[in-house]
Amino acid sequence: VQLQASGGGLVQAGGSLRLSCAASGSIFSINAIGWYRQAPGKQRELVAGISSGGSTKYADSVKGRFAISRHNTVNTVYLQMNSLKPEDTAVYYCNKVPQRPYGSSWYELPLGSWGQGTQVTVSS
Repeated sequence: VQLQASGGGLVQAGGSLRLSCAASGSIFSINAIGWYRQAPGKQRELVAGISSGGSTKYADSVKGRFAISRHNTVNTVYLQMNSLKPEDTAVYYCNKVPQRPYGSSWYELPLGSWGQGTQVTVSS
């Protein structure tokens, strides 16, 4: 199953965007899906993740502003981004969270293909 991010754009600080992560097939069996971002000159990082059971994980920098949701019936994961800040500017990607014997390895970056990502630009 391939995941593709969309929905980015240019928004003023304080504004909102909703990103979509559409799957090429069923996401029912995917344990956890994450939204990641990479800003110019910075490392790619986890922004938010959601397990198959609906448990969520957020980076400290976005807690209280971003919300991830998972909709298995339409094979899509959303990232609702509110109160956007210029430091949220980055290319956003979605991907499967790596799995280890103990469970989801939230802060480990997935290997393999990442897809094109979607650009989010927040102006001040």
